[in-house]
This record gives sequence, structure tokens and C-alpha cells, in this order.
Amino acid sequence: MSDRHDRLLEHLSQADGWLTAAELAGRLGVTTRSVRSYVTAVKSMAAPLEVIESSTEGYRLDRESYAAFLAQASGREASPDTPQERMYHLTRRLADAPEGLDVHDLSDSLFVSESTIEADLRKVKTLAEECRLSLVRHGSTVTLAGGEYDLRRMLSRIFRDENAQRFVRLSSIQEEFTSVDLGAFKTDLMAMLDENGYFVNEYGVDNVLLHVAIAVDRAAIAPSGPGRPRAEVPPRVVEISGQLEALIRRHFAVELSGADLDYLAMLLTTRVVTPGHGAPVQTVVDEYVTPEHLGEVRRIVKRVNEEYLVDLDDEDFMVRLSLHVANLIARARDDSFSRNPMTRSIKTGFPMIYELAVFIASELQGYAHIDVNDDEIAYIALHVGSYLERQARRRERVTCAIVCPNYYDMHVDLRRRIEESLGDELQVEIVITRTDVEWAQLAADLVVTTLPGAPMSDRVVVIQPFLTQADVEALRRAAARVRRIRHRARIKEQLLQFFDPSLFLRNFHAEDDAAMIRALGERMRVAGIVDDAYIESAVAREALSSTAFTDDLAVPHSMTMTASRTAIAIVVNEQPMPWGENRVHVIALIAFSASGRSAFQAVFDQFVDVFSDRDVVRRIIARAVDFPTFIEELVRGIDS
Repeated sequence: MSDRHDRLLEHLSQADGWLTAAELAGRLGVTTRSVRSYVTAVKSMAAPLEVIESSTEGYRLDRESYAAFLAQASGREASPDTPQERMYHLTRRLADAPEGLDVHDLSDSLFVSESTIEADLRKVKTLAEECRLSLVRHGSTVTLAGGEYDLRRMLSRIFRDENAQRFVRLSSIQEEFTSVDLGAFKTDLMAMLDENGYFVNEYGVDNVLLHVAIAVDRAAIAPSGPGRPRAEVPPRVVEISGQLEALIRRHFAVELSGADLDYLAMLLTTRVVTPGHGAPVQTVVDEYVTPEHLGEVRRIVKRVNEEYLVDLDDEDFMVRLSLHVANLIARARDDSFSRNPMTRSIKTGFPMIYELAVFIASELQGYAHIDVNDDEIAYIALHVGSYLERQARRRERVTCAIVCPNYYDMHVDLRRRIEESLGDELQVEIVITRTDVEWAQLAADLVVTTLPGAPMSDRVVVIQPFLTQADVEALRRAAARVRRIRHRARIKEQLLQFFDPSLFLRNFHAEDDAAMIRALGERMRVAGIVDDAYIESAVAREALSSTAFTDDLAVPHSMTMTASRTAIAIVVNEQPMPWGENRVHVIALIAFSASGRSAFQAVFDQFVDVFSDRDVVRRIIARAVDFPTFIEELVRGIDS
């Protein structure tokens, strides 16, 4: 199954319901015709199982049939039929045969001609040389020559290539190395790392377990290990290798060499674990952080603030990122980057966070003179995204005032219980212990009181003196209501930066997409937003590729950012008009200015997301009869 078929199934597996051909085309970056051909191909491969259901609503994955199809595929005996499969097969066989293999025997065992084997061996030779190995020929006998360390790296590489486009899974390793039971070993390994105070990157563990399986599998062939001298290994690695030795002996009854154990421990410390779990930040800095790395991270964080106006200036964040940078540099210099299964979803789902990570990676490349690939950029994005998410949660907390008359410090106990139960959602600003309260003067989002005579208001919540679970739920609902009102107000404020009543049109039609762009562009020109060159640039951009993002929305725009300000001219039509291969109800001509790009991105992502929901689109088309109702419906759609 090809990568495009895998990607189609991946998108379908992540959806809760039906996906239209247009939605899939947008995610895959192909035409709807290509989507239909991919679906047909997958159905043919999986027959008689019906892995993809089709209807007028689009396509949906039949999860039970898909699971059965995967089980069947994994249970089939792999036959090296294609040139690439034969190349990998030959490489594995050569690695297991130090004395070499005979070309005639290989031809007979694979049922192909000797000329085919010779062609395959030329590919093996190229792969071997890329891994600092060589293919040696003596008559009809071929031998794979080189160091054990490079040979194991090549085995790891071909295994990952055979499982292309996906991160290494424990089940896949288990299928390849049937003599090695890794499940229980992984459990004990994770416990050992946790006891030693490490943060564990679960995404990288199975990748290291692949190397463990290779080492155990090859222990009989190369008992001396990969050939890395112990003197080069840092003390932290030596400590882990000692505990790793005991685990491997207990689980696999195999004695690995010191070089083997040090290599595996080095992989763990650079790909899987970060020290300092549960330790104060200063302790982590003193014991684990390189001053040069921390200084560079501080410089990069300052540049991020200058270039993107994003504040990452937090000591804990910079220290954790410095630890990650140390491991990243070690991996890059060893040319052993760590696969990240979330790379594609981070790039497509969080483009601005990924853009920040790209910038940080670019700065690190210049600092350390290394290359950083997409998988490693995605790991940086996880650091950035998790920090920004924590910051957003703090900002989203609802403020509250507690009104509880003083009686044997009952107000102290009430505050403590509220903060224990709702500390992530409520921030207590003030506690008032009097009964004569000026309710209107309390500036907090919510007023929590034990007084039964409190005024009736959405922001006043009356609770029991001794907090009950019902009280907790009532406070949680009230906090959610405040956040929703606040969120809607913020969305509306953002939208009004880019939408204008004079640029809203209802049931406005043009002869074709170019005519519509020019008509909307003229309104923008009159408003002083764009010039004629910008309009023609937008027409030219549309001619290159349709900007119909969904079946309902087209977003024409220029490839230049020369507008005086970022703005959107919008048309909402009850009857759709042709636009490329689609028919759209809504046309949004966007004028980009360089200065407004970053502020606009968040609004644009939400705007496009709204129009991927067909129910929301129908509601907007039906109810958005003028500019105010359009904004209200758009806010409701974004907030829903």
C-alpha cells in the first residue's frame, strides 16, 4: 500500500464521521478525482472487506473491517517481490552471514535470475556505502564488511524504511525479532527510568527498543558489541548502562558487551530521557544544563519575542528546552534523529506553533552547525505548544470573590477547599467576611457566597458553608459560562479587525471567479486597501490553482502582501456559483499586509475551520442577512 493510500486511511481513521471528497482532497493536497481513485484502490486491495464506506455524505472508515484488514496484512508471509523488498531481504541475510552468501544460491532461493540478483546487490552496495559499510566480492560470494556499529545502524534504518511513514511500533519489532519478548522488558525499563528521576519521551522508547532487539539478536554473531570505547561515555550513561545490563540479563538471558550496553544507554539518554523529573529548576540547572546551551536558548527566546511577538521568557521552559537541545545536538552529530509520529498532524493542525519551532530549529542549526529534520522540529513544537497551552490555561482562569461571614475561620477552610477542587479554573481574588456587602462594587468575574440573601445574578453563585460536590459542579458550570462569554467577545473583537460592513455582500453574483475577484477587489481599492496590481495578482493566483478550500468556501488572494492593511471582502450567496471544480456559497477575498499577517493567522485558521462544517455553513447562509448577523453567526460557529 502506497503512502498516499496510508495518508487517506489515516485521515479517515482520525475522523468521527463522514468526510467529503473535497475535505479529503484539501487535507491530502490533491484533486477530488484523485481521492476517488485512492478510495477505489484501497477497496480493491482490501476486498472482500469493505474498509471504506461511501455515501452521498462522503467517505467513512469501517473500523472493524479495517482492523481485520490490518490483521490479515500483518499475518501474511512477507515475500520479497519488489526490487526494494529484495534489497532489504538481501541486506538482512548478508548481515546474518559473516562468511558471505553465494549469488547462485540467492538466485535459486528467491526464484529470480542471477542478473536480477546482481542488480539488487548494486542497490545493497549503495545502501551499505551510505552507512559506511562495503560490499566485498570474491567470485560468486558476496560479503558485507565494516564495523558492527555501522551494520546495526543499517539494520535499524532498513527496518524503519520498511515501516515507512510511521513511527516504530513495539508490535512491528516483535514480528521482526520473534525470539525477543520486549513487552515486559519495556515495563521494567520505564519503571527504572522513572525511579532514576527522568522525564520519558514515550514516542522514542520503541525506537530504542528496536536497537535492544537488534543487539540481543546479534549477540551470538557479534559478541564484542558495536565497538564504542567505554572511556568516551559520560558518567550518567555509565550509570544507566549498569542498570540496563541487569534488566537485559534477567529478561533475555544474554550477556551484552560493555560497548553494547553503553551504546544502548547513550541512545536512551539522547532520544528517550531527560533528567530532572521532580527536581527544582535550579537543581536541574546546576546538575544537568550546559551554560552555553542555556545561554543560546535565552538568545533564541529573545529573538522569538522580537520576530513573532510570542513571549517564551519563562525559566522552567528555557531550562527544559536547553536539556532537549543538548540531546538534539547529540543526535544530530551522530546522525540518528528520533522519529516523531505527530509530525504531520502538528504541521497541519498547529501551523503557527510549527512555524515558531522552525525558527528555533534554524537558530540552533547556526549555533551548533547541525541539520534539524522535520521530526526534530516537531519535537521542538511540542515543547513550545505545551508551554503556550499552559500559559493559555492560566489566562483562562476565572476570577472570583468569596463572600463568607467569619465564624471560627470557616472562610479560610472554604477558600482552601475551593482552591483544591477548582484551582485550575478559579482564581480567588478576595475573601470578604462581612455581611454588609456592596455587591455591585465586586469586580471579579464570579461572586461565590454562603449568604442566602445574595442578589439574583448570573455572576453570583450561592453555595453551602461546607462545600459539596453539587457546589463544585455549580461553580464549574458558572466558570465555563464566563469563559464562553469572554471567548465570544474576544472572537468578535478579532473578527471586526478584518471585516468591514462596506465589504459584506449578500446574494451578489459574477460571471466567473475572475470577475468576482475583480468586483470585490474594486471595492477594496475604493476603500484604499489594495491597488490594481494586487487585484490582478489575485486573479493570476486563482488561475494557477483553485482557492476553493471546501465545497462551500473560496478564499481568493494574492501571493504578495502589499495591501495597506489585512482585510476581507465577503460574499454570502444562497445559490452557489462555479469556482474551479467546486460550487461555492461563500467567497472571501483576502487582502494581506505584511504587518498584519501574524495577527490574522489565528482568525484565518478558525474561519476556514468553520466553513468545513456543513451544518454551520447552512446556518450562516440562511441567517446572515446583513453584516451584524453574519458576524454573530460566524462567532457562534467558531465558538461551537
